[in-house]
Amino acid sequence: MTDHAVATGRKTPIWFWIVGVLAVVWNFGGVFDYVMTKTNDAYLESFTPEQVVYFTGFPAWYTAIWASAVLAAFFASLALLFRMKIAFVLFAASLVLFVFNTIYIYGFTPALDMMGTGGAIFSVFIFASLVALTWLSRWATKAEILR
Repeated sequence: MTDHAVATGRKTPIWFWIVGVLAVVWNFGGVFDYVMTKTNDAYLESFTPEQVVYFTGFPAWYTAIWASAVLAAFFASLALLFRMKIAFVLFAASLVLFVFNTIYIYGFTPALDMMGTGGAIFSVFIFASLVALTWLSRWATKAEILR
């Protein structure tokens, strides 16, 4: 029996494992996009010339926060899958960093012009997933699924 099963008398629900795996895959996509945008010219070939200038012209502080946000979400997903309480802290940090970056790109750059409505909708989806995963990790901590 697992620690959770011993402590609570029940097993970790199967849906929790499924959500954990999906979270790892989803947040790996964020890490992949960040790394490819910063290191792979072939990846940028699918962008318009204006988008390439936009994405390669971010200030260093923004790039550092972007990297931190996607890495925090990815490691939070791994922590969730491995049932570690730190998942909540990492998801919360990623959420805060994402909000900060989103305010910057939509408030102070031509992001909407560069990415269109689809990009804005995708940002809302990222935000919603981070909120949901932050809430889930908090709930799982209280339910003693995370240790």
